[in-house]
Amino acid sequence: MAEPPSARVVVRVRGLVNRFGGQTVHDGLDMDVLEGEVMGIAGGSGSGKTVLLQTILGLHPPDAGSIEIQGRDISDLSRAERRRFTRDCGATFQNGALISSLTVGQNVELPLREHFDLGDAALESLVALNLSLVGLSGDAARKYPAQLSGGMTKRAALARALALEPRLLFLDEPTAGLDPISAAAFDGLLSSLRTQLRLTVVMVTHDLDTLFATCDRVGVIVDGRMITDTLDGLVRSSQPWISEYFNGPRGRAAQGVRHG
Repeated sequence: MAEPPSARVVVRVRGLVNRFGGQTVHDGLDMDVLEGEVMGIAGGSGSGKTVLLQTILGLHPPDAGSIEIQGRDISDLSRAERRRFTRDCGATFQNGALISSLTVGQNVELPLREHFDLGDAALESLVALNLSLVGLSGDAARKYPAQLSGGMTKRAALARALALEPRLLFLDEPTAGLDPISAAAFDGLLSSLRTQLRLTVVMVTHDLDTLFATCDRVGVIVDGRMITDTLDGLVRSSQPWISEYFNGPRGRAAQGVRHG
């Protein structure tokens, strides 16, 4: 799908190849993320959704291809530029990836301590602000990850990802494992934060309700490449896997909620 003339591409992936042994997961994959949008990444099991996210974040070196963030090839960044890149990109990973031996507040503090020289009072204030942003009370700061519900864990991880005020937010299965009510609440939170903080969001998810509730466009990985369109366009797609995914029973139910 052609991008709107005024849209600015903030993430550009071209010709991406990722291999694991004899298996090629990405085979010349292209992807553009436009400023201010929520871009979903979908695909079957083993299609390389999480690997794609890790590659964009520089956590997994690709076998071929290029990745540009804000117009800069991430493979050419100096150490100082890499540090700025880290500040501009917040990320959450599956299961929250909170450090179990630290309190929630200490988890949220981690990126702040790494990038800034701040006193305890300032850190405490920023932790409280970020927890408030994601709908957690100040009491949550003193709890350990094991004391949190699934929904609270996802929100705490999001608070940590937002601590450095990133412009780009990468989410890996943010509603996985949540009950429908908690998942819907997280979808609403994401939509609110996207507007409030003017975020660009790239989100891996298999949750059709989340795709329909939050995404402007979705890139579907099929046979190692990506097919990108609006949700309405994907619903009309003739590609067999995409058609079955978006027009199967769960897909029709998600569409019904969206238009209901």
